[in-house]
Amino acid sequence: MEPSTPPQDLEEYSASSTTIVFDRLVPLLRGPVRSGPGDDPSAGPYVLAFRDARAWRNAYRACESKIAEQCEAGARIGCAMTASSKCKPPWWRSLSGFKVSDLKEREECEEREMEGCLAAAKDKCGGFARERCVKSFRDARIAARVGGLSPKQAEKLVCWTIMADKSLWIDLVGFKRLVRLGLSDREFGATNYRACELLGSSTDVDSILGGASEVVRF
Repeated sequence: MEPSTPPQDLEEYSASSTTIVFDRLVPLLRGPVRSGPGDDPSAGPYVLAFRDARAWRNAYRACESKIAEQCEAGARIGCAMTASSKCKPPWWRSLSGFKVSDLKEREECEEREMEGCLAAAKDKCGGFARERCVKSFRDARIAARVGGLSPKQAEKLVCWTIMADKSLWIDLVGFKRLVRLGLSDREFGATNYRACELLGSSTDVDSILGGASEVVRF
């Protein structure tokens, strides 16, 4: 058998030409956590949740920024068409012929109209983006980090240990008065919480949902 003939163009077999480069994986916004006592068991043993309130806030900001950017890009086209229509010279001006001053005047008019239109569109796009994102993110899950208790519930426990009498605390440890004191037995052992449940206990959540009542009513 004759030996195989080596290829003439060795560059075809170089690492740069034979290696397939894949895009870097996009990190997951949410990860699986075990379902808690209050979750629907028919949905499975796991639910998707943000790892903490800060990750939730960053994802919300990215969502709001992307929607606002796309909205403003569309508004820019509409503003350009509106400015051109408003600043178009009357039909009879063409009878006497256009002058350089006429073109300069139209250019300045379009700049003024564009500036005002884009300013108004930016405010509207900001409100639109906020409304779109808040509707989804207010009910998004955030993983519990304080021993199966939300920060609000943890604050209650600390308050009770300081102010309540000894017998009350002993009963609380035994979970005998949970309903009476504002906590149900289902809340203990919870692995996740809705973002709207953390209002008043997390600055990351409050900074977004705290002023959302003007846009969306819960």
